[in-house]
This record gives sequence, structure tokens and C-alpha cells, in this order.
Amino acid sequence: MNQVIDISPTDNFKPVKVIAVTGGKGGVGKTNVSVNLSIALSQLGYRVMLLDADLGLANVDVMLGLPSKRNLSHVLSGECELKDIVIQGPHGLQIVPASSGTQNMAELSPMEHAGIIQAFSEIGHNLDYLIVDTAAGITDMVVSFTRASQEILTVVCDEPTSITDAYALMKVLNKDHQVVRFHVLANMVRTPQEGRELFAKLSGVCGKFLDVTLDYMGSIPFDENVRKSVKKQKALVDAFPRSPAAIGLKSLAKKIDQWPTPKDASGNIEFFMERLVSGAV
Repeated sequence: MNQVIDISPTDNFKPVKVIAVTGGKGGVGKTNVSVNLSIALSQLGYRVMLLDADLGLANVDVMLGLPSKRNLSHVLSGECELKDIVIQGPHGLQIVPASSGTQNMAELSPMEHAGIIQAFSEIGHNLDYLIVDTAAGITDMVVSFTRASQEILTVVCDEPTSITDAYALMKVLNKDHQVVRFHVLANMVRTPQEGRELFAKLSGVCGKFLDVTLDYMGSIPFDENVRKSVKKQKALVDAFPRSPAAIGLKSLAKKIDQWPTPKDASGNIEFFMERLVSGAV
């Protein structure tokens, strides 16, 4: 059962860091990174919301053993408000569960666009971070969520298709939407050197054909405890906090904590949602 959370705005406006976690292809561990990064940031004392933006195969709530009866589709249909579907995750993490197998943003009416912008802008004053877990692939919806975010964390792994798909996503965002900065995380690597080599491959091809800047965020080691935590329906950083991957993910959160806070309109949740829906029509 969903727990209603007080997300009414406060008087003091503080810009929100909006980070899209994407990867181009499935199987790179993107959702696991999103969930554990969100919880690690919450453990640092920040107010974090995780938006499950896989509108076709939503699974963040299931991964944490927090199945919800209502989701974003019920907000869009007018059955309830956003605050009614937000579920409480570990360490105060707020989760917005997405609909699964239902309408996507590209099919919404202008009135529904306005409604979702308003719903999310109302919560922006009580957040430090909004983490957006995108779907796999390079669909219009993935592009919309990604280009609307301030920061893009691209997850890659040691598979040829991972590098090619990550490059393809970056190409679309760079050529069609003038996105010029990407953060890259190497996931499930056997050694730190493997992570650096993955980044070098992606950086090399991007340097030849795209006008972008890539920022290497380090690597997360391959860890059998990831699979075990998924079976437990618990976040890795809680289930196995001293495991190699958990330590890597907490280190990632501390690096992201050093990113500068936005000082302009792009730090507003409303700005994020306006960019999102304008890119979906």
C-alpha cells in the first residue's frame, strides 16, 4: 500500500540536481546503478527522489520489494495526485513508480502535459536530487528524459554492443539536441584497468565524430553480491554494504556530490518537466 508522503513545497527555493542514468542498451546494470546511487545519496543526508522512467517495463519498486498499486498513469488519468503514488524507500528515498505497458509521454494530451509539469514542480522545493532511471534503447522517450536532465550518467559494460549503443545515444543527443557533456561509468568490470579501457574506446570514437566532452566517473567492479541483493529485493548498499560494488557505488555518490549546484532555471524541476514534455510532442 502506498504511503502518502508530505511533499508540499517549502518557502526556500533550492535548485535540484536532475541526473539521468542511461546506457543505450539493456543488461548494463543501469537500474541497479540508479537505485543504489539514489540510496547512497540519501545516506549522505540528501533528499532524493528516484523516477522510474521506464514507462514500458517499470521495475524499480519491484527491485526494492515495494510493489505499488498506483503509479504515474493514475496521476495522468486524474485518479490521484503525485503525492498519492510516491512510495517511501530506504533511508527516506522517495520513489515515483512508472506505469508498465501503458501510455507513454509521447501520447499525452497538452492538458496532461500541463498536469504532469505542475505535479512535479510542486515537489521540487523539497528535493536535492532527482534521479531519472531511463529505459533501455534509444527510443524517443529515452531521448526526451535524457535531454531534459541537467546531467547524464551513461553506464557501459564490457560488451561491444554496449559501446556502440552508448555512442549511438550520444550521437543523437549531440547532433539533434546539442548535448555536449556526458559522464561515463564503467560497470561490472573485472579490473579498474578494464574500466579505463572501456572509457578510452568510447572516448576515442566520440572524439572522431562528435563534439562532446566525456567525464570518466570510474568503475564498479563485477560482484556476485549484486545478484544476491536483487533476489533479496534489497539495495546492494544495504544488503552488502562492504561488498566491492557497494563501495564503488558509494564512492560514485561522493563524486556526484562534488558536482556544482545549478544556479539558473535548469535547476528547477518545472524546467526539467517542460523540457521533457516539449521533447515528446
